[in-house]
Amino acid sequence: MGSSRRQSPDRIAIAAFSGWNDAGNAATTALEMLIEGWDAEPFQGLDPEDYHDFQVTRPKFFSIGPERNLIWPVTRLFRTTTPKGREVVLVDGIEPSMRWEQFCSEVLMILKNERVTTLIVLGALLADVPHTRPIPVTGTSDSPRLRKRYGLETNDYSGPTGIVGVLDYTASHYAKMDSMTLWAAVPHYVANPPNPKAVMALMTKIEEIMGEPLDIADLPEEARAWTEGVDALASEDEDIAEYVAQLEAAKDAVDSPDASGEALAREFQRYLHRRDQSGPGDRPPTK
Repeated sequence: MGSSRRQSPDRIAIAAFSGWNDAGNAATTALEMLIEGWDAEPFQGLDPEDYHDFQVTRPKFFSIGPERNLIWPVTRLFRTTTPKGREVVLVDGIEPSMRWEQFCSEVLMILKNERVTTLIVLGALLADVPHTRPIPVTGTSDSPRLRKRYGLETNDYSGPTGIVGVLDYTASHYAKMDSMTLWAAVPHYVANPPNPKAVMALMTKIEEIMGEPLDIADLPEEARAWTEGVDALASEDEDIAEYVAQLEAAKDAVDSPDASGEALAREFQRYLHRRDQSGPGDRPPTK
């Protein structure tokens, strides 16, 4: 018997864009993991001449053996079917330099042609959060249906925005498509990529929304090593160590969902689900 989520008529697209909305490359790395883990196949790309200033986003040369290839900054769309049989479209994008309205219209037209009804846009931002605590992921939506179904927050942000915010707004207000954004908060004092801990936080949230386990490969070990590495660097600088301690105190003083019993229960349920998906030979021996 299939689950109610598996029987849902929603067809989902997941998008991420390199650039301003991709602190630590967390959003685009998460999307690349989905493309690889689900064996997604490219089916369409947007002409970079229409949207990019090549002095800002330059083409690159890549050499493979004796071959040298010129790679243009193309936004590509992929199709895939998840292990549970759900059809998904993935948008691997680059924040455009110009014609944002046209860019969003073209992306959303393609998604409409693919019968997508729900759009998930991934982002990562620099924030005053400690690297020693779980990376917060905030989900927002203008759709009452999505807020109720997934426990998302109302999007009440005011201020400058990037292509993540523009695409989300255009989808929900003009394309008649339910849309949500998932934002990972990256510690601003360790902003350089890679940030496996932020990637794992986004993958965990996507797994929760999709209702099926994702292949997170070596992310837990990489996240642990990243945390230990930042710990070592912080211990060498008294000012940074003091600042991290202040962030920890502020974080712990807040009734964070990351520390709630409900969040712990969800994490345990995910563990049980992954265990049930593995074969008997994959389970650790019992004592």
